[in-house]
Amino acid sequence: MNRTMITATNTLNQLQKQMDIISNNLANLDTTGFKSRQATFSDLLYSQFDNQPNKTAETNRLTPNGIRQGVGAKLGQVQINLKQGALKQTGRQLDMALQSEGQFFKVLVQNGTTSSVQYTRDGSFALSPVSEKEVMLVNSAGNPILDENNHPIIINGDASDYSVEGNGKLTVKMTNGTNQLVNLGVIQVNKPQFFEQKGTNLIGLAENAGQTAGVFTDLNGTLRRQISVGQGVLEQSNVDMGKEMTELVNVQRAYQFQARAVTMADQMEGLVNGIR
Repeated sequence: MNRTMITATNTLNQLQKQMDIISNNLANLDTTGFKSRQATFSDLLYSQFDNQPNKTAETNRLTPNGIRQGVGAKLGQVQINLKQGALKQTGRQLDMALQSEGQFFKVLVQNGTTSSVQYTRDGSFALSPVSEKEVMLVNSAGNPILDENNHPIIINGDASDYSVEGNGKLTVKMTNGTNQLVNLGVIQVNKPQFFEQKGTNLIGLAENAGQTAGVFTDLNGTLRRQISVGQGVLEQSNVDMGKEMTELVNVQRAYQFQARAVTMADQMEGLVNGIR
């Protein structure tokens, strides 16, 4: 395999990953609170040939001196796009939408014998019974929604009304005339590049995130004034179909170009092997 083939096949593999990301974005065009992902590329290792020993002969050259021959490109980073999605009125009391970019609800996810805190923008909440007189606030997948202290939100007794203030304080009015107050758990993401999608419309810290200081901020205490929650509305996906389709066509063209490079390199090798 010659160098042209190596370069083309390396890039083909990475372009396939970018097409997978675009396809996933398009598949979630109608998913509540979904955040699209964007891929960026970087060069793989390249060789530098200094073919001009006399540096003064390169005066006024606009490109770097010498000749560089690389071996393709790689997917450098996949970053979550935190741009706010459009809001849709539903009028349902347990439908909530965060209206500030970078804020997420906390969700407790059980994985076998372990559990972890993950995050979502999907505010289509529901109630799940946990005992005869208790119900728990859950997301659309049935995972518990957490309060500001990372505890599941349990409602005791019969509720007659739910209302949410802009700072995320949930007031549950009971049929016996009492109120139950809960502060919804909300974080502010500061460095989205440390997060990855975990499936079922959730994001979480990447396994190789390392030091996570400053990656996100728990919005508790006086910081709760930064929270902006709307009731009776849901945030739509922030996927831009026109942009994604344009990007998909560009990637397909690049894929075809690399595949053609492999074919041409194979034909050149055939010609060389046929020389007697």
